[in-house]
Amino acid sequence: MPKPIRSAVSLAFLSLLASAGSAIADCPSDQVMADLAKNILTATPVTAPTVATPEDALCAQDKLVQILAQEWGAPSGYKAGLTSKPAQDAFQASGPVRGVLYADMMLESGAKLPAQFAALPRFESDLILVVADPAINEAKTPAEVLAHLSAIHPFIELPDLVVSDPKTLTPLSITAINVGARMGVLGDAIPVQGSDLSPDVLAQMQVSVSDESGQKLANAPGAAVLGNPLNAVLWLRDSGVRFKQGDLVSVGSFGPLLVPKAGQTVTVRYTGLPKDPTISVSFE
Repeated sequence: MPKPIRSAVSLAFLSLLASAGSAIADCPSDQVMADLAKNILTATPVTAPTVATPEDALCAQDKLVQILAQEWGAPSGYKAGLTSKPAQDAFQASGPVRGVLYADMMLESGAKLPAQFAALPRFESDLILVVADPAINEAKTPAEVLAHLSAIHPFIELPDLVVSDPKTLTPLSITAINVGARMGVLGDAIPVQGSDLSPDVLAQMQVSVSDESGQKLANAPGAAVLGNPLNAVLWLRDSGVRFKQGDLVSVGSFGPLLVPKAGQTVTVRYTGLPKDPTISVSFE
């Protein structure tokens, strides 16, 4: 099984993460990360691993991804986390963080799963971008990013915050736990070629989250993610990621992370995208 390779991280990314660090630095041991992975797989809340530098946070993430990939599939792309103001405010972060997606984490729209599907389960409205070719690594603007995408997908991410007390999470520890990547509901592909997609369409779309009664739980424009969801690709690239054809990119939450409840059915609508698509997930 292919193992993820850790990329060099940009100075800006290092500076951002370092601002959340404390005084002791070390990459957590293999045993510490194996124990963490075991608890994640059994949905058991834990204390986040101690990391004090960006390098150690990414080192811990690499170890965790290699273990969990044995259960959840090989790395299939990347996720940008803490890309909206509500998400950043929740964890006192000044900017995004990055993680890795797994090949077998995707569920179909309409999926049903336990409300307690993880140690500390959450759900959020998101979007998946599909990389068409590696020339995307040279993109400088949202329009250039879009030109090197093959499709976009509506996406409800189902992350696991892992820890017993989410108030203890920092950008460094969130990076170490792979930004909570666990599962997600993937909607139908919207091809980029021949569509009405544009950077303006993606920035101006309205992403709304409603429950089974029609009550709106969250609503935000596409611009809530870094000014334009396509900017998530530019941020990930600048943080050290090198994309290849077929990579999936989760742009991050358009609104707050929400707590699933038993008996709840959540629907996310993307008003302004072609055909105003919706996707849903039910919690039991």
